[in-house]
This record gives sequence, structure tokens and C-alpha cells, in this order.
Amino acid sequence: MQKLDNVSVQRVENIRLSDDETSIIIIDQTLLPNETKHISLNTAAELHEAIASLKIRGAPAIGIFAAYALYILALQHKNDDYQSFLLEIKQKSAYLGAARPTAVNLTKQLGRIEKLVESLAGSSKKTILDAMRNEADSIQREDIAMCLSISEHGLSLIRDGFGIMTYCNAGPLATSRYGTGLGPILLARERGISLNVYCCETRPLLQGARLTTFELNSAGIDCTLICDNMASSVMSDGKIDAVFVGCDRIARNGDIANKIGTSGVAILAKHYGIPFYVCCPSSTIDHDCATGADIEIELRSPDEIKELYFEKPVAPADVKCYNPAFDITASNLITAIITEKGIHRAPYDFSL
Repeated sequence: MQKLDNVSVQRVENIRLSDDETSIIIIDQTLLPNETKHISLNTAAELHEAIASLKIRGAPAIGIFAAYALYILALQHKNDDYQSFLLEIKQKSAYLGAARPTAVNLTKQLGRIEKLVESLAGSSKKTILDAMRNEADSIQREDIAMCLSISEHGLSLIRDGFGIMTYCNAGPLATSRYGTGLGPILLARERGISLNVYCCETRPLLQGARLTTFELNSAGIDCTLICDNMASSVMSDGKIDAVFVGCDRIARNGDIANKIGTSGVAILAKHYGIPFYVCCPSSTIDHDCATGADIEIELRSPDEIKELYFEKPVAPADVKCYNPAFDITASNLITAIITEKGIHRAPYDFSL
């Protein structure tokens, strides 16, 4: 167990290989904010479960994690035959990719490692393994650079004293450093810009309450936690100058998939004339997906609504529950999409 210090949460290693490279070490995000615990994972079942149970989460972070996971699993393959090696890589990739269907980074980064292995047919196993490790390292380095660039672009839209609303968690824990939706806020803090941040708790998994406030508090940023259904009240009181969120997938037309409730916040922001910004790496754009209607929405356990984080169940045991993890925010509700390449505005099928 390790306690994070008060100023460098954006530099925490939330994903790393063990010293002997036989396992991946992550911060178990399901235990935050009450316990900061690093766990070691090395079997396919453990790696899959970590993604599915949200021990590791955030679109960029699970993409990085998956790339290292394939490398770890490849090290365990005992046969030197290339075809059997490639077949196992493809099988393990499909298994990991099925853990969460909505975030495009997961399947994109798995596919990137698969293509690398395919391109090295005829090479020695050691050459392939070294290349897989280097590619996973590259994916993580690219994410760090992308997050800094996104943060710089987003910071240009912020002024000292701004009130900012966030939704879900899009900070360092969801990436490698700074984050996407929280990146401009953390960078503002480093540069002496004062902000008042209102964090929606974000049902069903309370990632805004558990993770975003944890990261902002750790960075010394003034933040206030609100329930999701308080967003309209806070906006109508004039406390909010901009909304910053991340996302898990962007369709070609600019529709986005983000944690359930994001679309409601976007509708409210439109009503009150508040800019609504989406921050994400360009790897989150799915050019094969025409609109948000084509994005598969992950459904999660009813127990997350009725029991999770409560001492006792808060609803009858046999009541039906509908528990989608994401919703689709239409592109016409989005003021701008911020990637490492710049600030993109409608029409998104052109600007992206």
C-alpha cells in the first residue's frame, strides 16, 4: 500500500511492469479513495477481470494496460512455432477486448500489437517479444505526450477564476499523466491559474466522487462535489463557466460515448449557454463508426445500483434495474472536441 503525495498525483505510475517483467502492477481504482493499493496481475483471467471490474479504467489507460498485458501473456507462451504463437496472441487479444466493448482505445491498441506480431513473421521469438515490449512502451509515451498537448490546448479556453464542471473521471488515473478532461485543470494549477471545480459524482460507479475529487484534492485544486441531479441548479446559479469531460469513443460525425449522464449535462450546458468541451486523444476517434447510434453500449450489473457502496440494499431485491455504463452525447451539443492536434469544432466529420 502506498499513499500518494499532495502535489504529484499526475506523475503516479498507475501502470507499470514488475521488475522481472512477469506481471503488470496497477493501482486498484475500485479501492480509491479510501485505500491506495498496488496489485500485481499476470494471468489472462486476472488481466481480463481487472478491465471488466474497473480496477483499471479510463479509455487511454486500458489501452496501455492491454498492450502490456499481451506482452506479459506472450512471455508465457512456451512454443517457438510462429503460427501457434500468433494464434494465441489473437485469442488473448479477443479475450481482453471483450472485457469492455465501448472504449475504442482498448481494441485499437490490442490491434496495434497484433499487427506488429503479424509484420514480424519469420523473426525469432525474442525479436518479436522485444518489439512487443517496445511498442507497449511507445503507446504509453505517446499517451503522456498526447495528454500534455490536450492539456495545453484546453488551457487556452480557461481563464483565472473560472468555474468548471467535470463529469466522470478523466485525470491521471485514466491515462498516464495529466489526463484528458482534467488535464487543462491540472495544468492550470501548475501555472498558477485559480479555478473552482464542481465534480459530479457520476453514477453508477461514483467515479467523479471517488476518483476525480481524490485527484483534484491531491493536486491542491479547489473542488466541490455535487450529486448528478444538482448540475442544473449549480449552472443556473452562475457558478459554471465551462464543462470539461473526457470520452471513450468518438463517432465520425462527432457524437461521443462517455459515462452515463454526460448527455444530460451537455443538454443543460446548451440550455444555460455554457461551453461544453470534450477532451480526448485522437486514438479515441473511431472513423469506422458513422454516428453514436453505431456505438455498442456496455450494460453492467444491477447490483451496482442497488447495493454497491451502500451498507444495505437501497431497493427491493427483485426490482428490475437498467444500468448502462455510457450514453451518447450528440455532436450538436458539443462546443469543441480537443485532441492533441488542436481544438476541433463542427462540422466534426471534416474537422476531425
